[in-house]
Amino acid sequence: MSSSRPMVEIDRLYKHFGAETAVKDVNLSVAEGEFVTLLGPSGCGKTTTLRCIAGLERPDGGEIRIGGDTVVSAERGIYLNPEDRNIGMVFQSYAVWPHMTVFDNVAYGLRVRRASKTVIRKKTMRALELVGLDDFADRYATKLSGGQRQRVALARAIVYEPRVVLFDEPLSNLDAKLREQMRDELVRLQKEVGITSIYVTHDQGEALVMSDRVVVMDKAVIQQIGDPRTIYSEPANTFVAGFIGVANLMEGKLVSTIGPICDVEIGGDDSREPMHIQARSNAGATVGDRMFVNIRPEDLSLHVARPQGETGRNLLTGEVIDTVYLGNFLECRVDVRGNEIGIQIDHFEQLSPGQTVYLMVAPEHVQCLSE
Repeated sequence: MSSSRPMVEIDRLYKHFGAETAVKDVNLSVAEGEFVTLLGPSGCGKTTTLRCIAGLERPDGGEIRIGGDTVVSAERGIYLNPEDRNIGMVFQSYAVWPHMTVFDNVAYGLRVRRASKTVIRKKTMRALELVGLDDFADRYATKLSGGQRQRVALARAIVYEPRVVLFDEPLSNLDAKLREQMRDELVRLQKEVGITSIYVTHDQGEALVMSDRVVVMDKAVIQQIGDPRTIYSEPANTFVAGFIGVANLMEGKLVSTIGPICDVEIGGDDSREPMHIQARSNAGATVGDRMFVNIRPEDLSLHVARPQGETGRNLLTGEVIDTVYLGNFLECRVDVRGNEIGIQIDHFEQLSPGQTVYLMVAPEHVQCLSE
């Protein structure tokens, strides 16, 4: 359980690589005991932000504080070396030394800090016990599986009780099943130890499952910060909507707003009237603005015959593009006025390409977004 006291504070962080801006005006506060994930595509700035916190990159602007202590301030010329920041780090590549035993790998940080043999033994075995490797203390790292090496790396990061642990895509080298298992183990361990954690990934599933809060980044800037449910159900813009989960986005124009519901006009040409979709109002939008409506696949229902007597719901007519069998459901793509709409349907449905179908969705499940 996180406290309200900030453990990591980032103010106005900037980092440039030549003419390229890697991080632009990043501001973030991470509470003590909180698990925060930096999420985004390659090149968005998430790893550079993490490396600035770690001291592996020197920012060009801004300030970072850990536990109230300023570890870097570009304006004041303060820069603490990584070893002076009392942080732990788990890398994508494990960085486990093959010529050492599991015990020696984990104990290394304590030895560098000149801890006594008694303290080294006690803390190292405690860390190995937490990650389930106490029976592997005398085994060499070359004899371990990928998942076990990742556990060694995690034990090494927490053994000296750092103020914060940084994770740089630590599960990306594992197969799918082991990745899921290690993901759950990381969450369990983080809650048990209560250590402040900042995690970098491009995997939206990891971010949603593991995090107290998610920081979505793109093009060097933060797009949105929020808990996983808010990030998914209330994306701030079309990028966040498209990056988190599956988004069905249609471009249109806001034509009216009545209370909590707005009317967005989609398409229309010489031969067809435009389509109107009712959606949740966008507080910052005015009539005439270019808008996007976002509909999640799970909020749509599909009908092979035109529903009769339904009121208060959007009814979209389209043609099946194709279906993909995914075991417990079918992923169906439907062309609605030139917009490709994805929906998940029961695996026993029989649909053919070109078949006319009808999609329904309640207005309160449709979000109206600015770009």
